Amino acid sequence: MASKTDLYPSPRSAGTGVSPQLAHQGMLPAWGLWAVAAGSLALALLVLTLAGRPTPVATAALTGLFFIAGSWAASRAVEGARRARDRLATSVVTAAFVIATIPLISLVWTVVSRGMDMMSWEFLTSDMSGIYGQMREGGAFHAIIGTIIVTGLTAAFSIPLGLFTAIYLVEYGRGRLARAITVLVDVMTGIPSIVAGLFAFVLFTSYAPQYRSAFMGAIALSVLMTPVVVRACEEMLRLVPNELREASYALGVPKWLTIVKVVLRTSVAGVTTGCMLAIARVIGETAPLLLTVGFITNINWDAFDGRMATLPVYAYRSFVQGGVGVERAWAAALTLVAIVMLLNLTARLISAYFAPKGAK
Repeated sequence: MASKTDLYPSPRSAGTGVSPQLAHQGMLPAWGLWAVAAGSLALALLVLTLAGRPTPVATAALTGLFFIAGSWAASRAVEGARRARDRLATSVVTAAFVIATIPLISLVWTVVSRGMDMMSWEFLTSDMSGIYGQMREGGAFHAIIGTIIVTGLTAAFSIPLGLFTAIYLVEYGRGRLARAITVLVDVMTGIPSIVAGLFAFVLFTSYAPQYRSAFMGAIALSVLMTPVVVRACEEMLRLVPNELREASYALGVPKWLTIVKVVLRTSVAGVTTGCMLAIARVIGETAPLLLTVGFITNINWDAFDGRMATLPVYAYRSFVQGGVGVERAWAAALTLVAIVMLLNLTARLISAYFAPKGAK
C-alpha cells in the first residue's frame, strides 16, 4: 500500500531544500566559471586582434560581455533556466558594481600619483609667505588651518540646526508648518554653491563692503550643509521603531527625554555618518569661498576678521598659476582627500563607541 508520502510528495527534497524539479539537474563544477572566464578572455583577444590592436579597456569590457553570456549559456545547459537566470542577474549586478568603482579608483589613483610629487613634510608645515613665481618652496599649512577653521564653524552652525529641525519634523511636526519646512529643505538641497556664496556676500557686504572672513564663508557653506544634515538625520530618526518610543512612554518617561535617551541613542551611528557626509559635501567647495573668504599667503587665526586661505581655493589658484603651481594643486587635493578620509574614520569610531550594544 502506497504511503501518504508517496501519494503526496513534498515540494522540496528532504533535508536539501531543493524542489523535485531542480533535484535532477546538475551543478556547474567549481572550475566551470573559471573555464568560461578563460574562454571569454581568449575570444575577446581574438576578436580585438582581428579588428585592430587590442587595448586593456576594450579587452576587459569585451571579456566581461562574453563572460556574462557564456556563464548564462553554460548554466542554462547544465543547471536549467531558473539557475541560469540567477547567475545572469548575479553577473549583471557584479558588472554594474565594477563599472561604478572604476571612476572612483581612477580618481583616487590620479590624485595620489600626482599629489605625491609635491607632498612632503615641508609642504604640510609651511605657508606661501615670500614665495613668488615658479619657486618650489612653500606649502599649504595656512590653507589647512583655514579649511579646519571654516569647516569647524560651518559644522557648529549646521549640525545643531539640522538635527533640531529633523527632530521637529519626525517627532513634533504636523500640518502646514512641517510641510513648508520640508519643501524649503528640498529646495535648499538643490541650491548651486555659487548662489550660497552670493547670498553670504550680499548679506555682509551690504554693511561692510570690504569685509571678508572665515565666519562669512561658514555662513555660505551652512546654507549648503544644513539641508543635507536635515535629510540625513530625518531618515535615521524615522528608522527608529515606534515600539521603542511607546515602551518609553508606557514607563512614564517624558517625550523630550525619550528623544534624548532612546531615539537619538538608537540612531547615533546613522546620525553621525550623515553629519560626516554633510561635512564632506561642503569641505571641498570653492566658489562660495572665493567670494566670501578670499585668499592670503600666510596664516590668519582670526575667524571673524580678515581673509583666510582654504585648500579648495589654494588648489584653484595654484592650478591657474601653472607650472609648479599645478603640482601644488594636486598636493592640496591629496591633502583634502586625506582630511575627508580622516573625518570619516573618526565618524565610524564615534558611532561604534556610542551605538547601542546590540548594534555594535
